[in-house]
Amino acid sequence: SFLFIALSVCVFALLSVLAQDIFHCAVWLAMTLLSVAGVYFYLDAQFLGVVQILVYVGGIITLFIFAIKLTANIGDRSVKQANGQVLVSAIASVVVLCFIVKVILSNPWAGAASEIKNFPLQELGRSLITTYALPFEFISLVLLAAMVGAIVIGKVKS
Repeated sequence: SFLFIALSVCVFALLSVLAQDIFHCAVWLAMTLLSVAGVYFYLDAQFLGVVQILVYVGGIITLFIFAIKLTANIGDRSVKQANGQVLVSAIASVVVLCFIVKVILSNPWAGAASEIKNFPLQELGRSLITTYALPFEFISLVLLAAMVGAIVIGKVKS
């Protein structure tokens, strides 16, 4: 099942890059982020999975779609949706992939797995509403300001 989730992450990421319509790119990106949340759930990191869905899929993708829909002429067929740097991008991607594979294969991963401590999700939630309540609320205000700013910037002037 991990291979299915990893394959879905790769396929959706590829579709989000290769789609010609910007709205479809945002939808494929949302599916990619949902699949990454599936990886977190598979690895028993429920908090990261929930945060991935709430912040990225729920907040960031919604902001992207609002920006796409509120921006004038972004879906117009006369606007060029792709660039001519496909070959350079492919070469750079292969170089970065080779570097990442080299780093992964050169590190000893067996010793790192034994040092991981289990951190209960209930304790994390309790600390968010007690010890870290003020920073948590501050971050929510920053996200609210970003949404209001996106609406003001995207508003059509009459």
